Amino acid sequence: MSLGTKSITLTISKQKIIKKSKKNNQKASRLRRQRGYHWEDTLVKRFNSAEEWKAFRLGSPSIALPDVLAVSTEKNTIYAIEAKSGTSTSLPVPADQIERCLEWIKTFDIFKKRNVLLAFKFLSKKRIGIGKYESRELREFYKIWDKSLEITDCVCTYEGKFFAKIDGTRKELFLKECSMPFKTKQRNTHNLI
Repeated sequence: MSLGTKSITLTISKQKIIKKSKKNNQKASRLRRQRGYHWEDTLVKRFNSAEEWKAFRLGSPSIALPDVLAVSTEKNTIYAIEAKSGTSTSLPVPADQIERCLEWIKTFDIFKKRNVLLAFKFLSKKRIGIGKYESRELREFYKIWDKSLEITDCVCTYEGKFFAKIDGTRKELFLKECSMPFKTKQRNTHNLI
């Protein structure tokens, strides 16, 4: 009889651990989405505060839209923006997100300058473990996707280096840094335009 009691107790404990783990994963996922939303919202507000610019957040990630669309008719420019924000030392960009941004800017051929902009925000706290963080400098990078490159999964590092991820290896790409029409925490790099 005692053997049956032990297996029931073990099963109940396992179920509690699974439920707790699922709840923690859902909480972490919600936190990541909130960070992403806030970063997109910040970009829209910054563009809209700059003279000659209008920006719009385009909706949820489930639809094939860029995160943000920024337009300046005076400068004859449009940016399809993919925004990434986080506490890690690198932020990934899936190939399909770059591709959908490229498709969007192709449709706006009325604009002379049409670019896909990858906007990265590395938060001022670095994740060092589950629920553990250490302070660091907040950094932002605004990379212009080079249309001549093959579209692949990519990653931007906290140092501002940008890599393509091909067959499990990283190959450094040298994307131009875009000078923004508003005040940023942008790091000065040698290839700022």
